[in-house]
Amino acid sequence: MNPRFDLIVAGGTVMTPGGRVGTDIGVAGGRIAALGTLEAGDAAEVFDASGLHVLPGAIDTQVHFREPGNTHKEDLDTGTRAALLGGVTSIFEMPNTSPATLTAADLDDKLARAAGRAWCDHAFFVGAAAENVDALADLERRPGCAGVKMFMGSSTGNLLVPDDETVFEVLKSGRRRMAVHAEDEDRLIARAGLREAGNPATHPIWRDVETALLATQRLLALARRVGRRVHVLHVTTSDEMDLLAANKDLATVETTPQHLTLAAPDCYDRLGTYAQMNPPIRDADHQAGLWRAVADGVVDVIGSDHAPHTREEKDRPYPESPSGMPGVQTLLPLLLDHAAAGRLSLERVVDLTSAGPQRIYGIAGKGRIARGYDADFAVVDLDAKWTITDDWIASRCGWTPFDDMTITGRTVTTILRGRLAVRDGEVLGDPGGRPVRFVETLEKDQASGT
Repeated sequence: MNPRFDLIVAGGTVMTPGGRVGTDIGVAGGRIAALGTLEAGDAAEVFDASGLHVLPGAIDTQVHFREPGNTHKEDLDTGTRAALLGGVTSIFEMPNTSPATLTAADLDDKLARAAGRAWCDHAFFVGAAAENVDALADLERRPGCAGVKMFMGSSTGNLLVPDDETVFEVLKSGRRRMAVHAEDEDRLIARAGLREAGNPATHPIWRDVETALLATQRLLALARRVGRRVHVLHVTTSDEMDLLAANKDLATVETTPQHLTLAAPDCYDRLGTYAQMNPPIRDADHQAGLWRAVADGVVDVIGSDHAPHTREEKDRPYPESPSGMPGVQTLLPLLLDHAAAGRLSLERVVDLTSAGPQRIYGIAGKGRIARGYDADFAVVDLDAKWTITDDWIASRCGWTPFDDMTITGRTVTTILRGRLAVRDGEVLGDPGGRPVRFVETLEKDQASGT
């Protein structure tokens, strides 16, 4: 008799939409086929999850994997390998590569590069720019496209939409929720002289609270005129969280593990330019404001903003040093540690890393452990106490700002569409990542055969 399931995940505590349940999971054809008490003989393979918690695979909706153009510090192979090791089964990659992702050909090139090389499932953002405004409505509906990303303030790369007129035109050009880096470019230019050579602690003085707040205010006013849904990325200030809380009908919110874990001035004293990112790490008062927003439900998703640079690049004297740090591999472990410390519940971790991303972006068939959904799981040991080290990092950059940090909670196995992809810290088999599907592009997905 043929087995009913390709895989049974047996004996774990499963984080379902209805809460924690001690149950087995039966997987067939890459999807969840059954939940309940299952017989081991009904499966071709059984994974014993006794004593462990089974979470939906994390979905990291903001990563920079640097391909094409800067593969000396990351590429789709190393970046997605790092993702899997941390329990991330899907990633959304940002458009500020070289060349930037501005056209259908650029998007198709990234999808082609990922085919047979990406270890986890993936989608790619198209960048907004003055020259492609008229094409954005079509581009955002192409298979494999996570949506449109707009930079209101300059960061890594040359994508920039600084003026209200062009921001307005971009917002009008499409219907899907748009991701936005909100910093005011005019204020950044005006305050550039506040950067002190060799002193990265002046980074949050230059890119101050008002720089972020002003851009978010402008964005919300323009988005409301158009009626366009927006997702404000890596929010760093308590001021913005208060503003966004009053605009939840229109805007969803992301913050990052870095901003919840590190605080100025200590991070700059300890890490120097390795703590430099955009928007910057701020002081403990703003960090407390971010945690209040997590507790109050204002924050919809936590993304890593994984943005690696080499040590040689980060060792340049500030402000010649580039902004950004790796984070896709530490996303889930850091949140498990915060849960162990009582700062949020495990249910909230799941909401912020899987159900939230699915809800915000309309991901098809992912984000929860339920019948019919993709069998993407992060199997974690909540009691494991261990130390993050640079040696553990699979990213090509080879470092983490959390080196030598002892935490509680660890991903021990990652399962991608029913296949054991990571076990005991080892990536298994061959790259099996596929493009993520979205509810708003299913028609074109079907037409293309994906």
